[in-house]
Amino acid sequence: MTTPTEAAPTAAPLSAQESGRMDHRRIVEALTGLLLAMLTAFLSSTIVSNALPTIISDLHGTQSQYTWVVTATLLASTASTPIWGKLSDLVSKKLLVQVAILIFTAGSVLAGLSQSVGTLIAWRVLQGLGLGGLQALVVIVIAAMISPRERGKYSGPIAAVMSVATVAGPLLGGVIVDTSWLGWRWCFFVCVPLAVVSLLVVQRTLTLPLVKRDVTVDYLGAALIAAGVSALLIWVTLAGNQFAWGSATSLALAGLGVVLLAGAVYVETRAAEPIIPLRLFRDRTTALATTASIAVGTALFGSAVFLGQYFQIARGYSPTAAGLLTLPMIIGSMLSSTGSGILITRLGRWKAFLVTGSVLMVGGFGLLGTIDHATNMVLIGTFLFVLGLGLGMTMQNLVLAVQNTVAAGDLGAASSTVAFFRSLGGTVGVSVLGAILASRVSALTADGLAALGVAVPAGGSSAGIGTLNELPAPIAAVVRAAYGDATATILLISAALSVITVVAILLIKEKPLLTTTGLQRQEREAAEAAV
Repeated sequence: MTTPTEAAPTAAPLSAQESGRMDHRRIVEALTGLLLAMLTAFLSSTIVSNALPTIISDLHGTQSQYTWVVTATLLASTASTPIWGKLSDLVSKKLLVQVAILIFTAGSVLAGLSQSVGTLIAWRVLQGLGLGGLQALVVIVIAAMISPRERGKYSGPIAAVMSVATVAGPLLGGVIVDTSWLGWRWCFFVCVPLAVVSLLVVQRTLTLPLVKRDVTVDYLGAALIAAGVSALLIWVTLAGNQFAWGSATSLALAGLGVVLLAGAVYVETRAAEPIIPLRLFRDRTTALATTASIAVGTALFGSAVFLGQYFQIARGYSPTAAGLLTLPMIIGSMLSSTGSGILITRLGRWKAFLVTGSVLMVGGFGLLGTIDHATNMVLIGTFLFVLGLGLGMTMQNLVLAVQNTVAAGDLGAASSTVAFFRSLGGTVGVSVLGAILASRVSALTADGLAALGVAVPAGGSSAGIGTLNELPAPIAAVVRAAYGDATATILLISAALSVITVVAILLIKEKPLLTTTGLQRQEREAAEAAV
């Protein structure tokens, strides 16, 4: 099996020598298509956040289903990320990017046509498969084109796209939901034209060298990893809600996940081209960065998902306003990501920025852990800005540290492994923190209703989101306050988890940034292997 040619129809293919030292113009052209693809994925993901309360209410869903709408996408992207990453080391990166865009777009359209929460969750899984590809492949292609030392020059546009998508997504979703003649379904349809444009631009601008070599795809390992991770994530999500933690169903799911992953480890140690090369974890930087990424994902996804819910349910803001209220975090993230990238390129050092960012993360989450349903909004905005500063310095620079350490032939697998464990942490975070939030809301609602002399309704707080607008005003006020006060609990837990990130980063040994691109390193390593 050989890889197909990756060449733009409007430009002559680069020679092996030229490909390793792409000039600024070629890099900018290629980045344009990649960033459009990234914008499509991030926008389609974040646009749903502020619309979720409306979607769940319209489809008469529950708090558990609210969490699953998010978890389904994260689960699929988590399970598929290492597979996409390994495939990028074996076949056409350009083709894979285009396939990922198509899958994500199809999932978006079908999700918009959903008539129940169950079908919406199913199509969100398809979205997640495409998202897993895009979040792994964009970083991998950028690493192939740009050296670690020079990557800071381009961190501004990358951070800007991520920030614009993060800001524009919730805002656009809020506007769509608040516009009566559109409705929440357009949150899924609106990104289709952008996806088509990104496909065309990627086809025209992304030019990578022709690489031919015999390859084998570890299909068994991929299947075992995906199945094992999915079984464990389904167990974590449903246990304590759909069935007891100590029940036979719970033990069966947990046992199945462990057995499948044990089988995956056995297969990966013997596969010629393993999906996740276990030798990567013998490298200290990769192992510690992966640990830090798990905590980052758990804290980030697990808490950020519920901020829109806090602003809308606890504070009574519209979806549009809820999007605007997240601006301080986004601005902080964009400023710190761009600024740290420029300084890393200038100084050639990166650990100090990672340490500072992780400490700011702990501080930001810790401050947010003090809020309740009546906290001053200016104060909350300040706390969010601190959190954004920390996230901007931490997330991409963890990937940079790994890419700067591993062999060029493992760039795809290593990059996707970090993204895999970050998504894994995020999926578990959404599930576990969602369960904690639901339990805390139920307890606080019961206490509030008891203070009013009202009996707790059958089903407890499960009636909160889907039927909130149908409740009498005094009871609705109790439920809203419960959501506001309970949100602080999961944010405080996120602060505790972020301490793991600080410790892991402190233990990483800083290595000077390389000045060669991934393509140059691949060419050199191939020449050395041939000697």
